Amino acid sequence: MSKYLEIHRRSIENPTDFWGEAAEGIDWESRWDKVLDDSNAPIYRWFSGGRLNTCHNALDRHVANGRGDQAAIIYDSPVTNSQRTISYSELRDEVALFAGALVNNGVKQGDRVIIYMPMIPEAVVAVLACARIGAVHSVVFGGFAPNELATRIDDATPKAIVSASCGIEPTRLVEYKPLLDQALELSKHKPAHCIMLQRPQLQAELSPPRDIDWNDAIAGASPQDCVPVEATDPLYLLYTSGTTGQPKGIVRDNGGHAVALHWTMKNIYVEPGEVYWAASDIGWVVGHSYIIYGPLLHGNTTILFEGKPVGTPDAGAFWRVASEHKVATLFTAPTAFRAIRQQDPDGDFIPKYDLSSLRALFLAGERCDPDTLHWAEDKLGIPVIDHWWQTETGWSIAANCLGIELAPVKAGSVGRAAPGWEVRALDEGGRDVAAGDVGAIACKLPLPPGTLPGLWNAEERFRKSYLETFPGYYETGDAGFIDEDGYIFVMSRTDDVINVAGHRLSTGAIEEVLAAHDDVAECAVIGAADPMKGQLPVGFLVLKAGAERSPEEVVADVVQMVRAQVGPVAVFKKAVVVNRLPKTRSGKVLRATMRKIADSEEYKVPATIEDPQALNEVESALQTIGYAEPGK
Repeated sequence: MSKYLEIHRRSIENPTDFWGEAAEGIDWESRWDKVLDDSNAPIYRWFSGGRLNTCHNALDRHVANGRGDQAAIIYDSPVTNSQRTISYSELRDEVALFAGALVNNGVKQGDRVIIYMPMIPEAVVAVLACARIGAVHSVVFGGFAPNELATRIDDATPKAIVSASCGIEPTRLVEYKPLLDQALELSKHKPAHCIMLQRPQLQAELSPPRDIDWNDAIAGASPQDCVPVEATDPLYLLYTSGTTGQPKGIVRDNGGHAVALHWTMKNIYVEPGEVYWAASDIGWVVGHSYIIYGPLLHGNTTILFEGKPVGTPDAGAFWRVASEHKVATLFTAPTAFRAIRQQDPDGDFIPKYDLSSLRALFLAGERCDPDTLHWAEDKLGIPVIDHWWQTETGWSIAANCLGIELAPVKAGSVGRAAPGWEVRALDEGGRDVAAGDVGAIACKLPLPPGTLPGLWNAEERFRKSYLETFPGYYETGDAGFIDEDGYIFVMSRTDDVINVAGHRLSTGAIEEVLAAHDDVAECAVIGAADPMKGQLPVGFLVLKAGAERSPEEVVADVVQMVRAQVGPVAVFKKAVVVNRLPKTRSGKVLRATMRKIADSEEYKVPATIEDPQALNEVESALQTIGYAEPGK
């Protein structure tokens, strides 16, 4: 039996011993009464009765064990043309001092603090300062729309908000203060204080006594020691957009989270002390787990990058950072690689940099088409590993666990279930489907540590959203199949499975064919309503820079390719070329909104959208092929 299979088997057959041993890797103020508490099943808790502090485990523990002089954070900001390296000792001291500023402004254990900041070291300081004193942080992506920020303020009822004067995009400054002021006008809950960091690029107008300058706040503060909390106490809330318009506050606890993330770093990604780069944003779950907590819990150096994969200044940005800082493992979204590939299809920037330190590339966030995976493998010459997880889970449901053993990579698959996870593909009645057949992907309860124990003040919604459809399972909302080797293929969200004349087709399977065309950089497929067949697939194509064939020729090509590779059953006859796909800031394509536009239905512009203008471009393109009828 392979090492992975043995470890996975043990994690499923005896989760108490497995995770109890993993918990020995971090420091505890007092040990737990039970590793797994099933007294309120199907809602489970990990390490009940245990007490610890997550900030201690991320910072103080390493300083005490000799890592004080090691870099904890390398801040690399092409948008400000600046860099800064912060050691573990320095970061501990800055965090302890800002924790004192929070305490001075009335924040105590259990209080919530909203952090609305760009990708700068002070954002990480604010996060860890909350953890240090047992306050619950809720990071909201910097520049998020005021009405969305207001709903989060009302749900979390924070004692304080920590923000900055601006975020910096490649071509513009984003003023945060007017957005924050507008949100506070809209919200029913009014936090007592807003601590504002004034960036050199923009001075925001403060409104005392509510608004306090960051430097003034720390000038009168005393460093705070770590406050031990219950393992089951919340560490943070992270909101995802809910289907009802009311955002879902995903809760992460302290104990299970620290144990799981510490375990994943060595077993999936990287050795302690090495440089690890998750090229994401702290506003997303990847930023929480793998910019901040995972690397610091494990004693790694983490990269905090304030820039973009292209445009800061070019498609070589990632290679510069990886080369300059000797990154061992890079983790980003497939959309970042598609953007790089579109601008630099032949990978001409890659050989300009010394990438000898880079051992592996991990991708997650949305489905990685095989063509993008093969391009990255070919150009980088290292393992390229697509893996799959969600905001709710906090870490990988499925992965190729490099720290255990490198398994063969199957393009289009996210690998096998990670230790701790028992993953099934189910039919509508909750029965296992045959290997290779598409079903709803669900995970057997109990979920491992580090996953969501619930939603903030919404237990009934938690049960209904995740636990009721398939009793005994967590419903992921994703559809796909599991092959005979146990490899998981996540093809689409459950609601992106389209029904063409009774045939259930995955949009992901059609996208895979489109992405294989030599001139296609990126693509998406939706199911548009059809009076005869129920739904018909419609394709959206973004062409590579310098594509030689005309848009009409490429559309004709992909129609033939889908017919040949998926079959006439797909009835794929219509596609349009667009300049870009509408996406969230984290890179997810807004297929559901695109589907509503195609069907001439009313839609709400998602709060997480990167550029709303992209939806207008989609609408215009759809009208050229008979969809999105104006005035309908």
